[in-house]
Amino acid sequence: MAGASPLHPLSDIHIRKAHPLFSPAALKELYPVTPASNETVFTGRKQVVDILKGKDRRLLGIIGPCSIHSRKVALDYAERLKGLQEKVKDSMLLLMRVYFEKPRTVLGWRGLITDPDLDGSYKIEKGLKQARQILLEITEMGMPVGSEILEPIIPQYIADLISWAAIGARTTESQTHRQMASGLSMPVGFKNGTSGNLKLAVDAMEASRHPQSFIGIDQAGNTCVLHTTGNPNNHIILRGGRDAPNYYEENVEEAREMLAGSGIDPAVMIDCSHMNSGKDPFKQERVLRALTDYRRRGLNEVVGFMLESNLFEGSQSIGSNPAELIYGVSITDACIGWDATERMLLETHEALSGII
Repeated sequence: MAGASPLHPLSDIHIRKAHPLFSPAALKELYPVTPASNETVFTGRKQVVDILKGKDRRLLGIIGPCSIHSRKVALDYAERLKGLQEKVKDSMLLLMRVYFEKPRTVLGWRGLITDPDLDGSYKIEKGLKQARQILLEITEMGMPVGSEILEPIIPQYIADLISWAAIGARTTESQTHRQMASGLSMPVGFKNGTSGNLKLAVDAMEASRHPQSFIGIDQAGNTCVLHTTGNPNNHIILRGGRDAPNYYEENVEEAREMLAGSGIDPAVMIDCSHMNSGKDPFKQERVLRALTDYRRRGLNEVVGFMLESNLFEGSQSIGSNPAELIYGVSITDACIGWDATERMLLETHEALSGII
């Protein structure tokens, strides 16, 4: 029509630029699964499932740094944890905590995949390559890993190297993450909400156990509709709430009753960190001792624990020069050091001897 006004721009108004990303298949061709890694991941998943179902009475321990920011530190830690696993293998199955994504309440470093150079440059292609390389090297040692899944596209790039996954407190209520979990190939733990609400996690478990359909990408990177079978291998993680910890025996009983009420076999993991320790890394030990006591007294629904640990205790800020970071010290939540980690796990092993 003559004199018609030009159309107003309506799309991508706040998008600065769009950068094409390589496909999951392309990354896997660059860093393919080796026979040793394949066996580690497969065996790790099977052992975790056996623990969740009560076929294996050992405790499952997800142990490691709050976040991974250095390949060298990650491999150093993995070698030590592998040696410790041999010492405690009769009472515990240890998986290394290898977290590449960090959810943020407001702002902050979002993890190695998103910002591998720790400087806000957001070289995500580099981050994905580094993450996959680290996972390959750790699993090739024979050390299975656990990781939080945050971005729903990321699993297509690295999930074939992960034996256990977590859905965090901020995302347990998210429909997107419940759908995603229903299609993941490994067992999944759901944390209670940041408020301490357990029902959010139980509802998430129920949803993820059913078939779901949602939009995602395939191995070629094509946008498609993914149809899942549902994931029967999941459990709840008690991580404390906004006002109080929730690792006490009455909290375990509440979780057991809620799971039973939803027709789900009770399997409860306790996060020794976060609000269960009041974010004081040294208070993780009292939580670990409590859940060890529960198992000694026959509370077999307590199947595992999470522990934030690094080579050295404490935490540090990234600062203006990442090259000046102290080796083996967390750049996110404060952790206990390796010496304390080894002592605590050996003491736990000793306490469980004869009952597992």
